[in-house]
Amino acid sequence: MRTANVRTIVIWTLVALVGAAGWSVLALARGEDVSAAWMVAAALGSYAIGYRFYAKFIAYKVLKVDATRATPAERLDNGIDFHPTDRRVLLGHHFAAIAGAGPLVGPVLAAQMGYLPGTVWIIAGVIFAGAVQDMVVLFFSTRRDGRSLGQMAREEIGPFGGAAALIAAFAIMIILLGVLALVIVNALAASPWGTFSIAMTIPIALLMGFYLRVLRPGRVAEVSLVGVGLLLLALVAGRWVAESSWAGAFTLAPSTLVVWLVAYGFIASILPVWMLLAPRDYLSTFMKIGTIALLALGVVVTLPTLKMDPVTDFASRGDGPVFAGSLFPFVFITIACGALSGFHALISSGTTPKLIQKETQIRMIGYGSMLMESSVAIMALVAASIIDPGLYFAMNAPAGVIGTTVDNASQVVTGWGYSVSPADLAQAAKNVEEASLLSRTGGAPTLAVGVSEIFSKVTGGSLRAFWYHFAIMFEALFILTALDAGTRVGRFMLQDMLGNLVKPFKDISWKPGLVITSGIVCALWGYFLWVGVHEPLGGINQLFPIFGISNQLLAAVALAVCTTLLVKSGRLKWAWITGIPLAWDATVTLTASFQKVFSDDPKVGFFKQRSVFQDAIDDGKVLPPAKSMDDMHTVVTNSTVDGILTAVLALLIVVVIADALRVCVRHVRRPALSSLSEAPYVESRILAPAGLIPTRAEKEVARDEVAPTGV
Repeated sequence: MRTANVRTIVIWTLVALVGAAGWSVLALARGEDVSAAWMVAAALGSYAIGYRFYAKFIAYKVLKVDATRATPAERLDNGIDFHPTDRRVLLGHHFAAIAGAGPLVGPVLAAQMGYLPGTVWIIAGVIFAGAVQDMVVLFFSTRRDGRSLGQMAREEIGPFGGAAALIAAFAIMIILLGVLALVIVNALAASPWGTFSIAMTIPIALLMGFYLRVLRPGRVAEVSLVGVGLLLLALVAGRWVAESSWAGAFTLAPSTLVVWLVAYGFIASILPVWMLLAPRDYLSTFMKIGTIALLALGVVVTLPTLKMDPVTDFASRGDGPVFAGSLFPFVFITIACGALSGFHALISSGTTPKLIQKETQIRMIGYGSMLMESSVAIMALVAASIIDPGLYFAMNAPAGVIGTTVDNASQVVTGWGYSVSPADLAQAAKNVEEASLLSRTGGAPTLAVGVSEIFSKVTGGSLRAFWYHFAIMFEALFILTALDAGTRVGRFMLQDMLGNLVKPFKDISWKPGLVITSGIVCALWGYFLWVGVHEPLGGINQLFPIFGISNQLLAAVALAVCTTLLVKSGRLKWAWITGIPLAWDATVTLTASFQKVFSDDPKVGFFKQRSVFQDAIDDGKVLPPAKSMDDMHTVVTNSTVDGILTAVLALLIVVVIADALRVCVRHVRRPALSSLSEAPYVESRILAPAGLIPTRAEKEVARDEVAPTGV
């Protein structure tokens, strides 16, 4: 048995002490200034220990990943959807695909409850639930030829629970994509700088794809330098364009952006994965990881103070202006991505298992990428918590609540106990060269203000506006990479479902099916995007609760499938690894679903909201923030759709969990009745390291043997 040496013990003891110190300060400090650096210390220390010990235990002791077993990417390589991909490129693709709007938006919105509840959930949630789900789903999907989550549910749980899982997963996916796209629209609307820079990432990614595939296969370092250089040029050129006569061409209204995003999603879904999706996500990952790392470094250097309360009064009262509802359960569904996200299970059973070279890379890509996303969520929470709370609430409350002038906003926000003057609000907008920062909902602008606050302390106040617009562009790029991968995964899911009725759809690379299903998926999430853009109550404020609920319900499906597979594959004693997170997630999310459907508070309950606005319509009244009868009817329609969707999805998830429990009990009693759909063992011919940096043993094996490696 391998034992740790003294150096290793000392290093990990220091890591544990750093994390413990961070937690101690956050938990015990009251009535005194607390540096955001302690939040970073608590997060990084906890992540390091979780990855080194818990993730390794699950990968090698529980799952027993096998380096000698060929993955679907190697066995089924067709150059379109299945293709063994360099671990560094795949790590970038996977991280970019999972790290969408959630880790940016959710923590910013949840900051209205204070910084402490969000910090605890983000860090504890990712280590014991979110990263575990991602890694285990990726493992079981890889063992099943890259099967989608819904298809695995159908094969392993049974036709009844499986059908419920397929329908729920697909419906949830559509909602998630619609909300992801809505955040992009809110960030890019009337922003020529951001729109130009984002648009340029597409030809850059295409160039990178052809470089790796045709010009210089395998030259990952070369193409990385080319891509990063061109990306930086696009960032700088974005400002030039914004100040030139071309600005009008890239200043797009929200409705126009909807059309462009739907068209982009369709094209990205049907192109070969090596051409656009993988290189574009890899490219954006440099920017994402670089920005978050610099942000963490900036926090350590500048030591900004957390200005938001550890726990605010809104946490207990449940009447917050950003979103309504009490701390339990709504913090846990508002902060979805970053702690636990069902969307990730769709990527872990979508594109990634069709690209991964070795099973031993599952720990790094599945667990490691989720820790990286969680660090994004922590930095978003830091950014929201270091700005003045009065400015935070003025930016995140809808216009129907605070009005459209700085005077009115100042009066309303001050009434909540967070003093901010009209001059302060006007100056904050002037500092970042924006006409106004009022009601800039969606989380992205708030994060951008926090980023500019930190970076400008390092580089000087004159660059505050540059850093603000840089952050806006960064966030839009962040989210867009999840949108294109998500659309492709939605296409896989729809092909899986239709393949049960029309056999040719089973072949996910069948051209007619590929085009038809891509068009359907884009049209469906495009509908939710259009609704969100034209929602009188504020699209993000109205849709984000159902986004969070849907996401966590999907996580319940993923964890139920994982628990079932652990039991059926002879790992019953380890079923608690996904079973405990499943029990917590189901409790929280079904409670939130019940409240969103049946609450008597019109700010919380969808049907109560519908009733209030319908009664007003019957009386010929227009209720704020609606400005016309058309707006009133829109609210009624959207509230009805949201309420019905929430109820139906919750019911489907209850069916899935109950059926999964039935299958597990049956297997324990009569194991002979169970069957697994795992692909047969085929020996791998690919040599590739398990982590980013090859170990000494891996280098020695590579020198001794020559074997084909994927690009």
